Order: sequence, then structure tokens, then C-alpha cells
Amino acid sequence: MRCTPEARSAALRSIDERQLRRRRSPAEDGRVNFCSNDYLGLARDPGVAAAMAEAAQRYGAGAGASHLVSGHGAEHEALERELAEFTGRARALVFSTGYMANLGVLGALAGRDDLLLGDELNHASLIDAARLVRSTHLQRYAHGDAEAARAALAAHDAHDTQHAGAFLITDGVFSMDGDLAPLPALAQAAQAHGAWLVVDDAHGIGVVGATGGGCCEHFGLDARDVPVLIGTFGKALGTFGAFVAGDDDVIELLLQRARTYIYTTALPPPVAAATRRALRIVREEPWRREILQARIAQFREGAAKRGLAVTPSTTPIQPLILGSPAAALEASSRLAAAGHRVTAIRPPTVPEGTARLRITLSAAHTAQQVESLLAALEAALA
Repeated sequence: MRCTPEARSAALRSIDERQLRRRRSPAEDGRVNFCSNDYLGLARDPGVAAAMAEAAQRYGAGAGASHLVSGHGAEHEALERELAEFTGRARALVFSTGYMANLGVLGALAGRDDLLLGDELNHASLIDAARLVRSTHLQRYAHGDAEAARAALAAHDAHDTQHAGAFLITDGVFSMDGDLAPLPALAQAAQAHGAWLVVDDAHGIGVVGATGGGCCEHFGLDARDVPVLIGTFGKALGTFGAFVAGDDDVIELLLQRARTYIYTTALPPPVAAATRRALRIVREEPWRREILQARIAQFREGAAKRGLAVTPSTTPIQPLILGSPAAALEASSRLAAAGHRVTAIRPPTVPEGTARLRITLSAAHTAQQVESLLAALEAALA
């Protein structure tokens, strides 16, 4: 795009003509929020907030420097130990955001001659991370198709003359569809071809699995199956930031090479303290996941009775695909008028023709609120 007012105006007109302009509105608008990733209701938990406030009084509001200068403190150290234990890995490393964690992982571990093979519906941060490596072997496989991934790895093996590495990259829970990646089959394919399996379990940690350990726990996979596990704090844990867990060498390589870890200010100590409290709640209060599962079941049963075609997701992410941006915007507007906040998700976040309402459920929702949402959806889509 040229640096002229005319070019900027034309670009914005094109966005408007396709009904793809994004707009912000205050979350505290009185509507019941059904599009947050706060799956366990921890973002407003009094205990989590108290832990943050207490740490702010003790350590101040910010870290003041990067981890490798002087920003790494006792709260970060303790959080990393607890995350390693929680995920069953030797070590964990805290990043400032999930986006930075994904960019840091591939930037530190992958090279230009390596195969970077990702699910076509991976999160934008994984896609961007793979692009930034500038690999000459960047491929995407059909969504959730482990056999296609296996075939691509086999083809890479057959044509590789430089003994380059391979990275099989996937979300654990896909953020727009709510489905789970076929991790056991992907792990088998990766091991058969000596590839790294990199899993971003941002939407699985805290929610999926018997104790909230995420997709690896759900499928019974360990650190040998998934050598690089990425998770975030801004979803089920209700705070902010991210982590990578792996063996000693993986984490040490990230600490030495990951530019998005080395060259940025460390996570504020109060956020690390709040995350520690949230992690403890995940482990000690399974009733939150039980309530969440009840809300998911209630929503799905109610949607089926009303003929609402939600996708076959068993996670808190319950998409209702409407097709066009106009249809999604209209439905979102009608729900807003009825007191429910459900954002219309449109391309390029989702593929063309799959604009949707991305409905997310939380342990903080009451049964009455879910029932009200279902009635409003039926009316909005009539």
C-alpha cells in the first residue's frame, strides 16, 4: 500500500464493503459475556485478584527489565517450577504473551532447511512463527488429518539429503472450532520420522483432562510424545502471559536463543503471583470444571432442541457457523439487544464462507444465563 491518504481510504473502504471492519466496545457494558476465554471464571476470582494485589505491594507493578538482566524474580521462578510439575515436564519458561511464546519456540529451534508442517487451521501466531523462520519447506496439511501429516513427513524423509529436521505444529484445542487435534496419531507420526511435535494448548490447559492438565493429559501423552508444550495464562487461568514446557535442553535452548524471551521486559511479578494462585485453584477446585461441563451439556442439548446447528465440539468453544459476515453481524447485533455479548467472527480469522458466532461458556455462567442465551439465539436466527 502506498503511503498516501487515498491508498489508506481505499483500503478501509474495501474492508467496509466486505463487512469485515473490526470494532471494539467496552466489555463492562452490562451484557452477559458469552465470548470470553475465561473458561473457569478465574479472571475475576477474589483469591486471584488478592494474590496480584499482595504481590504488587511487595514487588511493585512491573519487572523493570528482561528476565536475563534483572527482571526475573522469585514469583517467576516459583511459577516455572509449578508449571513444570503441573505439565509433567522437567522445566518451564514463562513468556510475556502466547504470541511471543510461539514465535520464540520456532525461532529458537527451527532452521531454514527444516520442514515446518502445520495444521491449516492453526492459530495465527503459529502460522506467523513458521513464516518468520523463512523455511524453504513450509507446508500446511488438511485440518485434523493425521494421515496427511504423516505422508508429508514421509515425503520429506524421502527427499531430504541434508538431514534437516522437521516440526509438526498444531493447536491442542482449535480456538475457532473447539475441536481437539488428533494428538496420539500426530505423536506417532512425529516419532516415526524423528520430528518435533509442537503443541499450543492455549485453550486446553485448565479445562481439558481429568485434572485440567490439557490435551496431553486427556490423551495420556507425556513429554516424549509432545516434546514442546505451549500454554497461556489468559484463558482458563484468567491472567496474562504464557509458558513453554519441555526437557532441560529444550528450555535451555529457548532461554539462550528465543528472541521474544531475551529481548522483552519480563512478565510483571504480580501477574506471575496471580497465575500461581490460579494454577493452584485449577488443581484444588475440580468443581469449576464440573460446572463448566454442565453448562456445555446444557447449551448443546438446548441448541439441539431448537435446531441450532452448532459444531460437534465438546469444549467451551461452541461455534454457530452462519456463512456470511452480514449474517454473523446481524445475529450478534440481535443478541446484544437481548443482553448477550457474542462477537461475530469473520474472515480472515476464519475461512471464507464460515463467518460465525463463537459462543464460549464459562463456569461463571449460571444455568439461567445459558437458558436465556439459547432463547435469544432462537429468536435472533428465526
